[in-house]
Amino acid sequence: MTVPMIDLQAQYRQIKPEIDAAVAEVLASQVFIGGPNVEALEEAIAVYAGVKHAIAVASGTDALLLLLKAIGLQPGDEVITTTFSFFATAGAIANAGATPVFVDVDSATYNIDPALIEARITPKTRAIVPVHLFGQCADMDAVMEIAARHGLYVIEDNAQALGATYKGRAAGALGHAAAISFYPTKNLGGAGDGGMIVTRDNDLAAHVRLLRAHGSDAAYVHRIVGTNSRLDALQAAVLRVKLEHLDTWNERRRANADYYSAAFGSMARVVPPTEHDANHHVYHQYVIRLPRRDQAVELLRGKGIGCAVFYPLPLHSQACFAHLGYTASDCPQATRASREVLALPIYPELTREQQDQVLAVVHEHLAGA
Repeated sequence: MTVPMIDLQAQYRQIKPEIDAAVAEVLASQVFIGGPNVEALEEAIAVYAGVKHAIAVASGTDALLLLLKAIGLQPGDEVITTTFSFFATAGAIANAGATPVFVDVDSATYNIDPALIEARITPKTRAIVPVHLFGQCADMDAVMEIAARHGLYVIEDNAQALGATYKGRAAGALGHAAAISFYPTKNLGGAGDGGMIVTRDNDLAAHVRLLRAHGSDAAYVHRIVGTNSRLDALQAAVLRVKLEHLDTWNERRRANADYYSAAFGSMARVVPPTEHDANHHVYHQYVIRLPRRDQAVELLRGKGIGCAVFYPLPLHSQACFAHLGYTASDCPQATRASREVLALPIYPELTREQQDQVLAVVHEHLAGA
């Protein structure tokens, strides 16, 4: 039996009539840029995240980049973030003109370790960008306390955790603002790229609205130099349909995670994910640690089972950041995790039979390890 890493076709089959009708409505209207679908999605995401403003943009990367530009970063400024994340987290900081400052992660949750943040703050530090990795919130109370003491912005990278909560509060509503990704494989994924900025801050919201539209709030009048970062109406229509199913899908992901973790309880050399007591994890990825990870990848893929390594090289070790002078020993937990972590299929449509197949091959790997 083959088990894909993610099965978007299975998701589409379940909601095909709804998706097809929504897309057909957009095609009939011929309103592709902005319009009622985009506005309705913004309103729905603002309510879902418990914030005042939601501003649709072209991608999760743009959401981060425009927020960082909106806080007025200048060349030489520094932004603290985790070293264990998708590249866009650090890439957006660099593209906004600042220097990323990398902090190691908590070994259990893979999120930024707040105990290490304060030592990296300098007079040049302007913001902290915690990432809610794999669907679980970072320790935001600790991050916000540090930021408050030093007068720093906190921008949540919430690309992977829409629907997650921290102490009962929604991911994305914990810092000054947050970036959301609608990349197709996300828990709420579109039919292409898309993103959203959420915030309670009126000034930030107004600034990013200008930035996403060439700095213009009236036809051919440009108050600042912005860019073109708009969410297509087709994407908004698809996302509006899927948003109605998101909580159900997230609960299925949690049930699948529980099933895996119960089975891995009897496999001594597998470390299943840790869900912090303060968190409601939505399992964008189900990430384990195990010995001889690369050999496990080879065996799983050879048996037709999807898996992935998130991430094989921490950001502080990327060639494009070599000029910053980091070594592997600077972030030992992330470096170790990069050699041991493995993501298994966790999508909502995954069946118990498929999970049993995954578990059987992991057990086979351990027997030979």
